[in-house]
Amino acid sequence: MPIDFLEIDGKYLEGGGQILRNALSFSCILRRPVRIVNIRANRPNPGLSNQHLFGLNLLVQITDAQVNGNQMKSTQVEFNPGKIKHGKYFVNTQTAASISLVLQTALPVLAFAGGKSELELVGGTNVGMAPQVDFLTEVLRPNLEQLGVSFDFDLMTRGYYPRGGGRCKVYVPPVKCLKPINLTEFGQVQETVGWCFVAGRLPPNLADNMKSSAEKELATLKNIPPCQLEAYKESPEVARDNGSGVILKATTSSGCVIGSSTLGEKKVDAHELGSKAGLELAQLISQQVCVDQYVQDQLIIYMALAKGQSKILTTPLTNHTKTAIYVAEKMCGARFTEEKVNEHHVLLTCQGIGYTSQN
Repeated sequence: MPIDFLEIDGKYLEGGGQILRNALSFSCILRRPVRIVNIRANRPNPGLSNQHLFGLNLLVQITDAQVNGNQMKSTQVEFNPGKIKHGKYFVNTQTAASISLVLQTALPVLAFAGGKSELELVGGTNVGMAPQVDFLTEVLRPNLEQLGVSFDFDLMTRGYYPRGGGRCKVYVPPVKCLKPINLTEFGQVQETVGWCFVAGRLPPNLADNMKSSAEKELATLKNIPPCQLEAYKESPEVARDNGSGVILKATTSSGCVIGSSTLGEKKVDAHELGSKAGLELAQLISQQVCVDQYVQDQLIIYMALAKGQSKILTTPLTNHTKTAIYVAEKMCGARFTEEKVNEHHVLLTCQGIGYTSQN
């Protein structure tokens, strides 16, 4: 009997890897065969790249999926999943491919497995064009916990571009169904914390410079507690290669957790890195944004599956978020509405489908 594939157009809006990741995650959870065409059509090198292929092949393992097109640079994939299996999984990208993006693909799927899963990932932990793992654990995870999803994260080593080699273990407990999220009241800032790091041959004073520049931007805010930022150099056991970055977050009395981050390139301007991250978080706080622009798109799949109506007060929607909404509405029938509040705020509402785990 021929398989009835739902077709998703990979060149929609931002036309990147997120369409692939979200469509595959939905496919596994809903047991819905999917055909994704024009994969990453709007990128300089279209088709599957390393990190997309590793995420795809991980989902093949987790669901015993039948798959066509899982080769490098493939622009079309047909994916027909079986039942989600909890267990231990291992992925070694052998490059600096982003661990965070592989985890983004697998996390919602493993959350609906029948038991606790362990995922060991090797690759890039802090690399460009992807969330740093610290942002996932410090900023994204508290937001996901409001929906009922969580994970434990052990970082053994960090991996930077170009060699990668970072290693972590992620433990994902199962859930039966997801709760709706409601983040529309900002409240009062209770704490502002952050981490400014260097690694490899970079001198520790660069981390101090990042810290002082971030603190300078945050000091412009009134009526918030003093920020608590750490500046440090990673030990050679944790990070062997050169790397640098800043991760900042603010937590409010109403349960909002917002953040910003910057990552150093080859030539590190430490003051610029600290200033950029500090200014970004200061703006989010002064505008009283409840969900930042980096978390908003990552909540879409969970809001769509949750039981009941979710609402978030966030920044104007990014193309990543609009793309995630397109995939969610097409894959599962959830309905999103966007209401512009003012130039800084959008109220995003979702009527979730109330999915209950079949495992």
